[in-house]
Amino acid sequence: MSLAFEYHDAAVAAVIGILLISYYAYPMKRGRAGSTRKPPAAGGGWPLIGHLHLLGGSGEPPYITLGSLADKYGPIFSIRIGVHPAVVVSSWELAKECFTTLDIVVSTRPKITAAKILGYNYANFGFSPYGNFWREMRKVTASELLSASRFELLRDIRDSEVKSSLKELYRACVEKKGDLLVEMKQWFGDVNLNVILRMIAGKRYSTKGEDEQQVRRIRRVFREFFRLTGLFVVGDAIPFLGWLDLGGEVKEMKKTAMEMDSIVSEWLEEHRQTRDSGDTESEQDFIDVLLSALNGVDLAGYDFDTVIKATCTILIAGATDTTAVTMVWALSLLLNNHHALKKVQDELDEHVGKERLVNESDIDKLVYLQAVVKETLRLYPAGTFASPREFAENCTLGGYNIQAGTRFILNLWKLHRDPRIWSNPLEFQPERFLSTHKNMNIDVRGQHFELLPFGGGRRLCPGISFGLQMTHLTLATLLQAFEITTPSNVEVDMSATFGLTNMKTSPLEVLLKPVLSHQLLYV
Repeated sequence: MSLAFEYHDAAVAAVIGILLISYYAYPMKRGRAGSTRKPPAAGGGWPLIGHLHLLGGSGEPPYITLGSLADKYGPIFSIRIGVHPAVVVSSWELAKECFTTLDIVVSTRPKITAAKILGYNYANFGFSPYGNFWREMRKVTASELLSASRFELLRDIRDSEVKSSLKELYRACVEKKGDLLVEMKQWFGDVNLNVILRMIAGKRYSTKGEDEQQVRRIRRVFREFFRLTGLFVVGDAIPFLGWLDLGGEVKEMKKTAMEMDSIVSEWLEEHRQTRDSGDTESEQDFIDVLLSALNGVDLAGYDFDTVIKATCTILIAGATDTTAVTMVWALSLLLNNHHALKKVQDELDEHVGKERLVNESDIDKLVYLQAVVKETLRLYPAGTFASPREFAENCTLGGYNIQAGTRFILNLWKLHRDPRIWSNPLEFQPERFLSTHKNMNIDVRGQHFELLPFGGGRRLCPGISFGLQMTHLTLATLLQAFEITTPSNVEVDMSATFGLTNMKTSPLEVLLKPVLSHQLLYV
């Protein structure tokens, strides 16, 4: 469950009386004192609502609140999310235990409202419980879209879309006849959206002309998908109050789900018509692959079309949002640390130069840029609580007994700032990942538990390669082609809005000035 507890004050005031009156009437399991060795219980919980008031009303993001509680209670402690017990973990040792010894036990998902409504009743494999259906869909996705061989085949799509978006910026600079003001959150989002849409559905929408309205609609719908998935819903914490929909979140989810389904259904129908027409010349995208690959697969009772649409929506939403979030934080950090920005630009000059555009084959040589991205993922992981998990059976973690059904919360924000591992943990220091430092061999792909921006274990994010390659290529191309500054050289505001992804709150507006030749860009 995402802990984006966005409270609606009036709604909370209206329901608090019901909660207190109903506490003793609602059936809850209460453990016998001393019957088992349980994790330390955080103080401050209220009847029925548990620790929701601390997480939603403290004035700071939940990961910071839980980080402060870890300072008091240790790297593992328990809270209550309404009627649901939860365990909060914030050390690499316990994370390792979860994703190795207990991997199967912590690989299922809790059933929450957003996953049901926006995830096609859990047909979306990102939200589905651990089991045969999840394994089948994960395997199909990994082999047919995200495998190394498939990834290499799709290199031209990534390369052409990044360069096309760059050239649009250059043309705008030429028309402006001066520095161009650009909002980078939207630009990064559009680049990623077009890449993943071509990979998934064979679609590309221009941000100008007749396509402009459609691309805005798609961008808005998938951004709403992530925002709504991160909202607190009363019924998820207190099931018998689920019918109230006090803040209107459920109504919003249903509206967005219908609009998202309409978009993807249209794509699916177009692909079926193309197949029926016998057209074999068109480039094969992921929808084409799914139309063939799912034949004979046990879909756990789900409708064939539903599975295709559910799979496509989670891949599009995930690839667009989380990758763009990382790019925004990386550029923001560079703009606030000019020495690091200069090192990236000097590295590009040394290994690529200004006579050609950077390409994917250059990335391996850009070690400082890679260190910048690692450090960005350490300080600002796209998901500060990894992904929602639930213990599937009784187990022991860190010497404590955990009951089946307990929610599992991994506080990456706290884990990534462990002073035992990271010197000056609050500072942006890409150098910590270079050859002269002890952290140089720590990777982000789930095998080093000190740094887990993509989660770990069986439910490790399947799109790691896509996210890293897009982030490296897009940043490298942008920083090679333009001189980038903030208006009046003001420092970038680094405040964040917590949700399913940890998005920068304010727009990232920058001034761009071309530094490459006319022939390379203006074509």
